[in-house]
Amino acid sequence: MDGASVVAFTDTYLPTVNGVTYTIETWRERWERRGGRMDVVYPDAAGHEPNTGEHPVRSVPFPFYDGFRVSVPRVPGAVRRTDFDVVHTHTPFGLGLSALRLASRRDRPFVASYHTPTAEYADYLTSNARVEAGIERLSTRYERWFLSHADAVIVPSDETRDRLAEIGVESDVRVVQNGVDVDRFTPVDATAFRDRHDLSGTLVGYTGRHGFEKRLPDVVRAVDGMDGDVTLVFGGDGPARESLERLASERDVDARFFGFLPREELPAFYSALDVFAFPSPVETQGLVALEAIACGTPVVGVREGALRDTIDDGVTGYHYDPGDIDGFRAGIKRALAERERLRENCLARREPISVERAVDDLATVYDRVRRTPVARR
Repeated sequence: MDGASVVAFTDTYLPTVNGVTYTIETWRERWERRGGRMDVVYPDAAGHEPNTGEHPVRSVPFPFYDGFRVSVPRVPGAVRRTDFDVVHTHTPFGLGLSALRLASRRDRPFVASYHTPTAEYADYLTSNARVEAGIERLSTRYERWFLSHADAVIVPSDETRDRLAEIGVESDVRVVQNGVDVDRFTPVDATAFRDRHDLSGTLVGYTGRHGFEKRLPDVVRAVDGMDGDVTLVFGGDGPARESLERLASERDVDARFFGFLPREELPAFYSALDVFAFPSPVETQGLVALEAIACGTPVVGVREGALRDTIDDGVTGYHYDPGDIDGFRAGIKRALAERERLRENCLARREPISVERAVDDLATVYDRVRRTPVARR
């Protein structure tokens, strides 16, 4: 329902750049453009001055995952004094518990977005296989407990909805894609971008967080040995970058690492690529894949996680089986050979993956929970 007042809680926000922060920022802007209100409670961090409706909470860096911060579970006084219609959390931890408590005390509908399968990140905490397995089990139990308190759970893909069903989440689960700002992410002339970075020939690339869980070395291995003038380009940064650079050097792959690019440069980055390569098996949607598609760039990704849905095989790109580097390489080659056909198909998908469509679906969820008696917590 447009016009509703929402208070959103998140454990990751600006200045950190990732799919969650981008989604919250974009949904908030579109929601308020429609006449609603969406306040955001988030961990404070140097580099971002709060705007009206943004409420930072004291936090400390999380030592095991760069860029993530841990907040004291609390609700800012300004939020407690605000009249709102819906509480929406984008995290099950930290501030997510604050959101749950606020919704319960104020008898308001509680909506939870499921962005990240937390069990997949257990290897950041330990290298012991038995301990890792125990952490994964505890994470899954906790997710099930937390999400069971929501009046609605929002997931970005059918695959993620199915995963929650498998772990026993019985709440009302609704698929709402994160959505892409198709006004920003549109095909552009990338000549200046290529010239500025001294890029020529065929470009295969990826942008996003360089996390070990994303299996980015598979991109290097797939490009290694390809015929012709192929350059591998990486945007973004993260803990796996150093090992990626070392692997590319060892294999004599022409690889360029740009670090995090300004958001206004990303359409040129995607448009410069001939193929976007995405080996990550842990995505709940894979927003960067949708951004590439919106710019007319086909995606070759692993047939695992949400990428099974995000990539329409043979239409907007190709899949390969997990661990099959030869299959990954073959998919890239095929996408290069069919570049123009796939490009036209990608551009035809822009409206269905737009953020406007996503916010339409979000409004439907808010409307439903406001018209339904609040669940007991």
